Amino acid sequence: MKDVFILAVESSCDETAAAVVKNGREVLSNIISSQIALHTLYGGVVPELASRKHIEKINQVIQSALDTAGMTLDEITAIGVTYGPGLVGALLVGVAEAKAIAYAAKKPLVGVHHIEGHVSANFIEHKELEPPFVCLIVSGGHTHLVVVRDYGEFEIIGRTMDDAAGEAFDKVARAVGLGYPGGPKIDVAAREGNPHAVEFPRARVGGSMYDFSFSGMKSAVLNYINQANMRGEPICVPDLAASFQNAVVEVLVSRTVAAAREYGYNRVAMAGGVASNTALRAGMKNACEKAGLTLYYPSPILCTDNAAMIGAAAYFEYRKGVRAGWDLNAVPGLKLGER
Repeated sequence: MKDVFILAVESSCDETAAAVVKNGREVLSNIISSQIALHTLYGGVVPELASRKHIEKINQVIQSALDTAGMTLDEITAIGVTYGPGLVGALLVGVAEAKAIAYAAKKPLVGVHHIEGHVSANFIEHKELEPPFVCLIVSGGHTHLVVVRDYGEFEIIGRTMDDAAGEAFDKVARAVGLGYPGGPKIDVAAREGNPHAVEFPRARVGGSMYDFSFSGMKSAVLNYINQANMRGEPICVPDLAASFQNAVVEVLVSRTVAAAREYGYNRVAMAGGVASNTALRAGMKNACEKAGLTLYYPSPILCTDNAAMIGAAAYFEYRKGVRAGWDLNAVPGLKLGER
């Protein structure tokens, strides 16, 4: 079978990224230009600044991806690009660039769902992993529990009803003065703390044992901080971070393992930026071992936004015959499973 080389572009938030991926599982290059230093000044991502930085960096990032892979556009089979969900201005930069390259080079264009990309990161590092399996998707904007029926085919069995897990991490980190980006800073601070110093509530969503709610947990942390401040009591940030993180991890792990058991799957995967959290990895690994489940997750560089995962997802879409037209547009609110 002829090899398929995907040139992939990712610009959904604050990373400008491009990659060349061979046959969906072999990364020939994965170039990421991060904007963290820029947005740290403002305590979070500023959409307009993100869009401008994408425009500034995207050509050189794509050229670097081709150069690192040792390939020319003529050797590329198809162009893959994230078209949603994400920040509309940021997405538009990547979509416009990918369409222009595909048109000029006369290559097929494949639009990729960003969350499908996160799931596909597992196929890069775990060559043996094939659907079906249960996957926990946890990032700054999304918390989903899904059954991956086939490549690009998902059954959503649980989702957050309010804040995403990563969003809650960011808000709590800001409240205790750790700053942005919150997830990694909470992770580091928690290593020095007692995870049982404060018992925060674990919310259950009525009528669904696999849905999530992190708003109440976040509010409980904020109330704890406010009450301590009113009483003039010092706050032990490591203890607070560890206790909050422990509550989030316990909810994510317990529902994922329960879903795998109920649906009869012995393989569990994790995806998204929060999947790089060390406590979540350790907790999920321990729980899966006890339950006799095999756990998969990507390296941290493939958990956060990158183009290699988009290239992997684009490959499986390309093999199914999926092609985007020149009318492909950014869809900031794109739901998982939508086209």
